[in-house]
Parts: sequence; structure tokens; C-alpha cells
Amino acid sequence: MNLRFSRLIAAAIMLMVSTTFSGANSTMTPTSERHNPQWMHLVDTYFDTVYLPFNPTEGTSAGLHQYDSKLEDYSRAGVDRETAALHTYEKKVAAFPAANLNQWDEGDREFLLGTIRSQLLSLETIRLWQKDPDYYSSGITNSAFTIIERDYLPAEVRLASLIAREKQMPAALEAARANLVNPPRIYTEIAIEQLPGIIGFFQSDIPVAFTTVKDRKLLDEFHASNAAVIQALSSYQEWLKSDMLPKSNGDFRIGAATFSAKLRDDEMVDIPLDRLLEIAYADLHKNQEQFRQVAAELDSRKTPMQVLAELQADHPAPDQLLGKFQNTFNNLIQFIREKQIVTIPSGVQPTLENTPPFMRATTFASMDSPGAYETGSHKAYFNVTVPGSDETPQQREESMRAFNIGTIISTSVHEAYPGHYVQFLFMPQIHSRVRKILYSSSNVEGWAHYCEQMMLDQGYGGPGWGAKDAREAKLIRLGQLDDALLRDARFIVGIQMHTQGMTIDQAVDFFQKEGYQTRATGLVETKRGASDPTYLYYTLGKLMILKLRADVQEKEGAAFSLEKFHDDFLLQGGVPLPIVRRAMLGNSSPVL
Repeated sequence: MNLRFSRLIAAAIMLMVSTTFSGANSTMTPTSERHNPQWMHLVDTYFDTVYLPFNPTEGTSAGLHQYDSKLEDYSRAGVDRETAALHTYEKKVAAFPAANLNQWDEGDREFLLGTIRSQLLSLETIRLWQKDPDYYSSGITNSAFTIIERDYLPAEVRLASLIAREKQMPAALEAARANLVNPPRIYTEIAIEQLPGIIGFFQSDIPVAFTTVKDRKLLDEFHASNAAVIQALSSYQEWLKSDMLPKSNGDFRIGAATFSAKLRDDEMVDIPLDRLLEIAYADLHKNQEQFRQVAAELDSRKTPMQVLAELQADHPAPDQLLGKFQNTFNNLIQFIREKQIVTIPSGVQPTLENTPPFMRATTFASMDSPGAYETGSHKAYFNVTVPGSDETPQQREESMRAFNIGTIISTSVHEAYPGHYVQFLFMPQIHSRVRKILYSSSNVEGWAHYCEQMMLDQGYGGPGWGAKDAREAKLIRLGQLDDALLRDARFIVGIQMHTQGMTIDQAVDFFQKEGYQTRATGLVETKRGASDPTYLYYTLGKLMILKLRADVQEKEGAAFSLEKFHDDFLLQGGVPLPIVRRAMLGNSSPVL
């Protein structure tokens, strides 16, 4: 089950923890200039009357639990009401004089305006609510997941909220039947493929999350609401197979104009698509060449893919997996502090644990952190899906190949040190409602992906720092390059599928032949790209951060400090990179 949890996971980046920031070397602290009270009122009114009421699941993720009993209104009338409200606030935000704002709030204004326009583009032009059956079934599942993923309130209180949401879910699936018109066939196929896992999630995983509840009346109400959801999902599944699939002849491609508009609204990037492709291919070819060189250094008698298979076979035993991650954390922290890579604002590490049962089907590793306004749960969990004893030896081996030495290190860097978790730890210093709730994917995922390369470039992964010898160091670098090639392929496939006519089969082949991925991975990644066209943001963000670092270093010369650069970057929050550039460089120079 590959549920659409990307917005939830990225929203969880807004971690509120009780820490004291120790980055004395940083000068880019959030502004202490006086905020414009009219602007602050406009921001509060937008979130309280538009954004959160129309996106209650995101309210739950942020730690605003007054929204826990509410579900998104999936009806056409709900879509129309949200569209009208967004148009009203687009005008209000656009009309607010930027000259009356300090630099920090001016960045917030641009970010908020782009977010509003992006949502309008989604509702009025891309129209997944009209094209994507999975938008509904995965959407309601996400709403249940946000309530059971962590113990922010007693189980009885959370269960009551879940029941309230579940009672609204059958109507959401009825809205799907009314709204869907000629979906792309691949969308309907994905929804049908997802539904058995989704139904199993409600049948098995949700009840497991509430085994401590003893209130019989509450449990009886839950069993009734949960059974109604399961029945509605089962009926929806049969309807998709018998009725909607034969009628699914639409085009998933959003086209060049919409692609460019989405990139502009989401990331404030207006580079022409042909130029973006040139940049992406250049990075792909650079990483391919480096991959081939490292593979030849490991074993010149084998092909690069054979060497990669050797890397994947180098993994710990399942019962040693959590210990390996823990040791990696300790080693990463020591390296970061000794080499002065970035300030780590807290000595508290995320808690390593086996992935909870209700999450095991969706991820092999993840960071589970409280939202920016969460007060009932401050603990961050690093979940790792250790193969279960019920799996066959072959299944356990296949699962463990995802935990080779290169993957363990790159995953630890990406998710924890100095990736997402360290970015979480900077959030208490961000005093902006816009930056606590909203995020730019090229910033958040770009930072984590940038860290994978940056840490190895700074010497991590060498003997004594994650590797026991030179050969193991090369395997670690090979793993990092393999991840980079996957993200390069996403960059290219997303643009070419949606704007240049690349077919599904051609995209799968590209992931396999040019991205050095398995065919199974290529198929999964291509399906994702069909409905997530701008999933280029990992590499796009990494490249923009690398250029920003080079520009800051050129400006500061001998005074440049990598630690200060990273601290300054993280203190800006998750805003689009052009806003970060303006704050750190004092100009609006090109991002690439």
C-alpha cells in the first residue's frame, strides 16, 4: 500500500520541541523587527477561516486538535466553496502592500500568495478531485492515519475523534462517484491496486492502534463506524473495477503551461522547462560517470549494476538493524560536531523503534515528529521496518536488501542527522505561522537530499566515519550516487511525461536504463510521477542549495563558515529557495 502521505510527512517537519538553540555563530536569526499588525491579522484570518477548516487533516498534523473530528468536504459544493474562499484571499494577500512589511514578513507574503495560487491551480486546472479515484480513498485513509500515528491525547479521546471522521467517510466516497469524470486509466488502476491494502488498514491496523481502550460503548460505536467505512470502500472498489475502469480514457499529463505555473507557485522557480532539462541531464550524466568510476574501483571485472547488486547484499541481520541505525546516529553526531557541519540544537535523539503495525505496509523507514503546535507529544520517532518472523527467508532477504550499508547511512543522514530531524529542531526559533504550517518541497526535501552528498563530500563515510575500510567507503559512495540517480530520473521523467509525450513504458525504461534502478522501482516511480508531476524537487532543491552555498562562499571569502551557512539556512524555515537567497545574499540573483 503506497498511500499518499507525502503532505502529511512533509507537514510533520514542523516539529515543536523544548530546546535551547546553541547556534551562537549564526547571525541569520529570525527577524526581531516589528510585525505589521494588519498583516498578522490577515494571516491569522486566512488560516482560521480558510486553510485549516478546508484542510482539517493538516490541522491534526500540526497539533491543532480542534480539527480532529472534522473531515475534508469532498463534495463538488465543498470544492466550489474552497475555490471561492481562495480567490477572496488571493486578492487580499496580493493587495497587501509589500512596502509595509519587514523582510521576513515580505517573504511570508510571497510564500502564502504562491501557496494560495498553487491550490487554485490544483482545484481549477489540474482537478485531481475530478480525475483521480485514489484522491478520495487514500485521502480519507490519511485522515485516519493522522489520528492513530502518535499518542498526542489519550486513546479514548483520539478514538472518539476517529469515529467522528469515519462517520463522514462514506459520504466522501459518494462524492467521488459524483465528481469523477473520465479519469486517466493509470489513475484508476492505481486506486484499484491500492484499495485492498487500504481496506486491510481499516480492518486490521486501526483496531490494533486502540487495543488499550476499554470503554465498551465507545468500542461498539467504533466497530459500527469502522464497518461502515470498510463496506463503503469495498463497494467503491467494485464500482471502480466494473464501472469506472472501462470509462477511464483521460490524459494524466498536465502540459507545459500548467507544469511551469505549478513550479512557479510552489517553488518560486520560473526557469524555462528546456533549461531545467539541460540542468537535469547534466547532473544525471555527472552522477552516472562518477557511479561507473566508483564501481570500477570496486571491481573492474563487473558491470556497474553487478557491483550495485553486491552493495545491496551487504546488510546486517534483522535483529541487528536497529542497533546499526543507533550506532550510525552516534557516529554522525560526533562527526557533525567535530567537523562543525551544523549546530544540533538538542542532544535528544529521535527514538528508534520498529515501525508500528499500521505503518509497516507504507514505509521501510520514516521520521515521525510532532507538529508545530503539538503540546501533547514531544517525542520524535525514527521508525524502521524490521522484517517480521512471519516472513519467508526469501521475503526477509528481499526486505533487508533495502538496508545495505549505503542505504543505512544515506537514510540516517536524510531523515535524521543532519537532514529532516535537525531541520525539525530549528523550528522553535521560527516565529511565523506561515512558516510553521506551510513548506516548500524543494527546501525541505532539497535540504535532506543535499545532506546525503554534502556529508560524504565533507569526509563522512570514510574509514573511521561510518566505514571500516576504503572498500566500504566506496560502497557507501555508490549508495549515495544510486539515490542521486533515482532523483535525477524523477526530475527528467516528470517534465518529459507531462510536457513532451514520454509514455509510461518509456518512463519505466528510463528509470531502469538511465537511473540504474530495478524495473519494479521504475514502475512504482513512474506511477508516482503520473500524479506528482513536479517530484523533481529533491534534485532541484539540492542544486539550488549547492549554488546558494557557492554564492555565499564567494561573497564571504575567507570568512565563510559551513556551519554558519547551514545554521543560517535552517533558521529561514521551509520557505522557497528564492526567499532564502534574498535573506542570505541580500539580492534576487538566479537560483541556478
